[in-house]
Order: sequence, then structure tokens, then C-alpha cells
Amino acid sequence: MNVVLTGSLAIDRIMDFPGLFAEHILPNKIHQLSVSFNIERLEEKRGGTAGNIAYSLALLGRQPVIVASAGNDFTNYLDYIKNLGLSVAGIEIQDKTTTASAYITTDTTNNQITAFYMGAMAAETTATVADFSDDTIFVLSAGNKFDMLRYATESKALGRRYIFDPGQTLPFLESDEIKTLIDGAYILIVNDYELEMILTRTKLTEAEVAEMVEIMITTLGANGSKIVQSGKVVEIPVCPVLDQKDPTGAGDAYRAGLIAGLMAGLDLTQCGRLGSTAAAYAIEQYGTQEHTYTSQEFASRYEQAFAEPCPVVS
Repeated sequence: MNVVLTGSLAIDRIMDFPGLFAEHILPNKIHQLSVSFNIERLEEKRGGTAGNIAYSLALLGRQPVIVASAGNDFTNYLDYIKNLGLSVAGIEIQDKTTTASAYITTDTTNNQITAFYMGAMAAETTATVADFSDDTIFVLSAGNKFDMLRYATESKALGRRYIFDPGQTLPFLESDEIKTLIDGAYILIVNDYELEMILTRTKLTEAEVAEMVEIMITTLGANGSKIVQSGKVVEIPVCPVLDQKDPTGAGDAYRAGLIAGLMAGLDLTQCGRLGSTAAAYAIEQYGTQEHTYTSQEFASRYEQAFAEPCPVVS
């Protein structure tokens, strides 16, 4: 099985707010919101959904293909991806604009407020699903909606499987577009906030959404994740975090672990546990691509967390 990662390549500006957003946002004044947060820390890191998932998959010994647009400031990031041993053939450089940028502020309870500048990400990519082998799964993670809709349509027409991972693209999708992307997906993966947004926007129930896909996965932060397939629910606990520093990128690392398991032909419980283990490493570093581990270290951590031998993933 091969994997194509579509979505964003971005530069993250990660900021820490040493307080609670809830103490500064008045519910009865949301309609005239005016707030300012005094940031304690700011760091610039490599990011973007496609880049983050690719990074953790590379750590797990996998070689996904990235299909995404980047800007005229992407040279160092491009070299970095090459050094991971990954192909850059699917990355299209837009010479007249800069790479997408995310401005992420996290409070002391891991609530986040993000502003995102699309930049080069707004440019549609030229690849097609037909360019890749029949056993290729496209991962439609947060990017421009035109690519997401086209790749979903092409996948369905060719009888290919795809994973819909909408993330922060949801606010830009119309209700009918969300339904189109969900309907027929191999996997829908969202966090609990994103699931609630989908239900609100589409007027569907959680059960109805689950019926539209083969597998639905909901990540629940500190409560782990939930995998639903054919009405059967599998609860996946978190892998214990040794030193929590920054939750940014934990979801992308989870997806990488999950996808690595799928590529290895593992069952969904093992896939979810691999996801939880990969996510724990991301949380322990400041930034989305700063964690690292050897296959032996990863296997040992998996075994300690879940009291079973780690499946072969590399």
C-alpha cells in the first residue's frame, strides 16, 4: 500500500499564552470581540498537515509522497524533506507567493486559537489520482478545498480509497461539500470539536456520519481516541506523556502512526495504539517536527504503554 499526503506545507509561528482564554473572552460579548493576549514565547517551526504527517511517517520507516503547493521561500524546508529520504516530486513551487503560515496560540489548558494565511496553498496542485497505482490511498488533510473535492471525486470514480482529514479546513467548506467529502470515504478522522462542527454544519447525526464511511476515528485529547467500524467501537487510550510541552502537531503524529499501521496491514486497535504512541512524542517537544526516536525506542514505549509487543512498522 502506498500513501499520498495532500494538504498544507506551512511555516508555524507557535506561541504560548500563560493564562486561560476563557478568562479573557466574555460570552455575552462575542458579537463585539476585542481581545489581546500577551504572549510568553514564540518560535518558528516547519509545519503544515502534509509536512507533519510525512515527518512522523519517515520516522516510522515509511515513504509517503507529498502532493502540495509551497512558496518562493520554501528552499530550506524542501532540502529538509529531501534529507528525510522523501520524494519532493509532488511539491509544486509557486514563485509569486510565499508558503502558507500558521499563527498558533496555546493557553495553559491546551486550548488553541489559530490564524492561517494560505499563501501558496491556495494554488491547486496538478497531480491526479490516476497518476498513482491502484493500491495508493490519498490522505485529504487540511488544504485548499478545490484539491480536496477533486481528489475525492477522482478516487470515487476510480474505486480508490481515501482518508478525509478536514481539520481546520472545515470552516471554509459548505455543508454539501462536507457531505460530499465524507460520503464514501475509507476513513474519516477528526477531533471531537471538528466532529461537532460537522454535525452542526450538516445537520447529520454522529451515527449517520459513521454510516457514510467505512471507518470513523475521533481523537479525544487526553481521553484517547475512538474508532468506529460497522457499528463496533474500539476505545484507544493515550500513551502516557513524560513531559508535556506543546500539543501542536499531536493530531498529525497520531495520523502518521495510524497510517503506518494501515500500511503494515495491522488491525485497527494496533493502528490506533501506534497513533497514540506517535502523538505522545510530538507533545513532548515544542513544534510539530521536533520529536525524534529510533525504531527500538518507539517499540519499547509502545510495549510499556499497551503491555503487548509492538507491531513491526519499519
